[in-house]
Amino acid sequence: MLSKYIEAAMQRARYELLADDNSHYGEIPGLEGVWANAPTFEECREELGSALEDWIVAGLRLGHELPEIDGIKLSTPSVA
Repeated sequence: MLSKYIEAAMQRARYELLADDNSHYGEIPGLEGVWANAPTFEECREELGSALEDWIVAGLRLGHELPEIDGIKLSTPSVA
């Protein structure tokens, strides 16, 4: 389920070429704080994927409710 969530989130990614330094910027709308900036598109996409993974892990560890993406919802198991 985690890999499907990551895949679905990356499908939503938006990228742009920054005119001031020709670097690439990427973000995933709806996932606050998930962004990357790198010299090439490929590096930007890799960094964005890494930022997304870190964001998911931190969110789950902190007990945050992560947004549902394409019907996929991640949550920590409830402790009895």
